[in-house]
Amino acid sequence: MNPNIDQYLIDGCGRCNFYKTPQCKVNKWRKELILLRSIILESNLEEEYKWSQPCYTFKGKNVLMLSALKEFVTISFFKGSLLKDSKGLLITPGQSSQADRQFRFQSLNEIEPLIGHIKSYIKEAIEIEKKGLSVAFKKNPEPIPQELQGKFVEDPEFECAFKSLTPGRQRGYILYFSQPKQEKTRLSRIAKWYSKIMEGKGIQDDYRSRNK
Repeated sequence: MNPNIDQYLIDGCGRCNFYKTPQCKVNKWRKELILLRSIILESNLEEEYKWSQPCYTFKGKNVLMLSALKEFVTISFFKGSLLKDSKGLLITPGQSSQADRQFRFQSLNEIEPLIGHIKSYIKEAIEIEKKGLSVAFKKNPEPIPQELQGKFVEDPEFECAFKSLTPGRQRGYILYFSQPKQEKTRLSRIAKWYSKIMEGKGIQDDYRSRNK
């Protein structure tokens, strides 16, 4: 168990002004988060703290993330589109989402009957990593950096905004975000350009406007 996650469950994620207050989304869904965490930990995935949220990895590869959102709590699979989902339990977070798939819950009563299925889906997700499978993204030949993929999981509206950009603008951001070797720098670049992406602008748009 990761002590950073223990602290997360006490204080919240710190991504908004409600950090350490009763209004924090983590406080709202604490019981559900604790139960889901216990289910995930049974899989022996490595528990890490990424993007201010619990993230679970297999040999350094991101498998799934546990998140508290305004309307529900989620388990988000980074390669969820490769899961069979024969029960039809997973939700696509945005119309343009090519990889992410989520369990969404609003109460303990929704989680408890599905514990066996949740464990089964997690096991399948681990097998996908063991086999080295990857999602074939349709628009972008360059691989999406993990930090950007994590932001998509955290913020479906941001994912929709990004994937509404022209292929050229998407490619420009992906190349720029992928350049730094340090995860901290990649995250900083994503945060810096967040508002521009939400506005539908590309990384070169400001430069071009200044040089007209």
